[in-house]
Amino acid sequence: MRRARLIGHGRYLPERIVSNDDLSQRVDTSDAWIRQRTGIRQRHMAEPNQVTSDLAVAAAEAALASAGLSIDAVDGVVLATSTPDNTYPATAARVQAKLGMTRGFAFDIAAVCSGFVYGLTIADNLIRGGQADTLLVIGAETNSRILDWEDRSTCVLFGDGAGAVLLRADVGTGTTADHGILTCHIYSDGRGYDALKVDGGPSSTGTVGHVRMNGGEVFKHAVQNMADAAMTAIAAAGLTPEQIDWIVPHQANQRIIDAIGRRLDLPMDRFVSTVADHANTSAASIPLALAEAIGDGRIRTGDLVLMQAMGAGFTWGSVLARL
Repeated sequence: MRRARLIGHGRYLPERIVSNDDLSQRVDTSDAWIRQRTGIRQRHMAEPNQVTSDLAVAAAEAALASAGLSIDAVDGVVLATSTPDNTYPATAARVQAKLGMTRGFAFDIAAVCSGFVYGLTIADNLIRGGQADTLLVIGAETNSRILDWEDRSTCVLFGDGAGAVLLRADVGTGTTADHGILTCHIYSDGRGYDALKVDGGPSSTGTVGHVRMNGGEVFKHAVQNMADAAMTAIAAAGLTPEQIDWIVPHQANQRIIDAIGRRLDLPMDRFVSTVADHANTSAASIPLALAEAIGDGRIRTGDLVLMQAMGAGFTWGSVLARL
């Protein structure tokens, strides 16, 4: 059986750090208010001259370096983002050009916070089907460009950043002992369209718009859908939650992560959490957290890693992989 094995990882965070105290100088909020409700203490923000493709390229270059490969070995770029450089062409095409890649394909995915999970699912199917051997999957966001800085319910939640993984075809036995992606599950329910959205677009307002959110509605669905997606992945692999070494969830809110831990009946020391330092980096949050935990030695070769996300749309899903 062909498997999509993770052979490289990389991340990039803009140098500028904005603390909760910094935000309290700009909007009616406080460090205590933000930490109590979200667990966030700071976030990274892109400089005015940095665009999403810049962040994506930096993360991709780090992933290539960790795998010891050149861009010539890559067949395609799958980029998850909800903050593209331009309405079109795809930001992935700009990333492709900046990396010096003149072969293969490049395209964007717009599944917001679930984008990286969607991207891994698509890449896994391309590799399993023999249409590609080596793929870059990137999540990159400049969320700071679509925030309403007078809305304290949303502007304190988000940050900028990028994470990337390199997937390469490997041959496995078809069991959960294989290295690589074992199961993928993605979902959407358009009835949640208005609960979390950007209130602008080329076809509707002709403007970029700002993030708007019904926080209570999003919180409820995030806990339920991410926990369900996790259990679906575990059951599909014929495993139990106790057999999973690490959970790498979407990093939106520490309270959501804590609630998922209770539903899965797993201790929090099995969860990778970067929300305190990164805030919600949307499609970049899982690959950023994954790269950090691999880089610091927590996640090791052979570990079973479960990734799950929920985002606007509503979209959600899970990926179970053995590193």
